[in-house]
Amino acid sequence: MGIEVYNQQNAISDDPYVLVLKLYEGIIKYLSFVKSAMQDGEVEQKFTYINKTIAIFDELRNVLDFDGGEVAYYLDGLYLYQIETLFAAGIDDNINAVNQVMKVTQGLIDAWKEETGL
Repeated sequence: MGIEVYNQQNAISDDPYVLVLKLYEGIIKYLSFVKSAMQDGEVEQKFTYINKTIAIFDELRNVLDFDGGEVAYYLDGLYLYQIETLFAAGIDDNINAVNQVMKVTQGLIDAWKEETGL
């Protein structure tokens, strides 16, 4: 579902490394919309973008290769924690928690670019 959500607005590359990067970038984009909705008191919009963000995290979890070693298990736990954080942030209008998920995702982007040379 996450890829479809993101694919509606962006042309997706066939390169799986570029795809993961685009998904991470989509998370950052949607979280900026979440923060705006929180600041404007737009409850419905806030949850729409939280749900889109969670769909992307779910998609990232679905493509993990658990035969590839411990990194996949670490990322799965990290993604799950971000999903839980976003659920709680949506209920409490906690912009700091959204910022924390953005920071973690930016760290993932930086590490992914370094690892893949993108």
